[in-house]
Amino acid sequence: MNHTAKTIPEPLQWSSWERFPDPRKRGILIAPFGPGCYELRNGNQLVLFGRGKNTACRMGSLVPGPLGSGTRNNSAKKGYVLENIGIIKYRTLACSSPEEAVLEEGKLRKNKRDYLFPT
Repeated sequence: MNHTAKTIPEPLQWSSWERFPDPRKRGILIAPFGPGCYELRNGNQLVLFGRGKNTACRMGSLVPGPLGSGTRNNSAKKGYVLENIGIIKYRTLACSSPEEAVLEEGKLRKNKRDYLFPT
């Protein structure tokens, strides 16, 4: 009889909170290069959340050009992040697939009223 052990997937774990890097000072953003979620806060105030197929690149679009990357069309978010760059903190969650990132972002979305920028 062949017994195949079932592997139980490791539970997803958020990174620790880190200061959002200042691109003007050549700060380094540490985020998954693949699918994942992110969350930003300013003190105890939750600021925003999101997901990306390439989380690091998506987070780079939170800063206005030419400092940031991507084509995010939300100048209010970008302006807020840049104005508060010295105090905003972020954390990330690496996911195994874009679909898993969508599910995890859905958990954050349930509390969207708690965020300064809920979408």
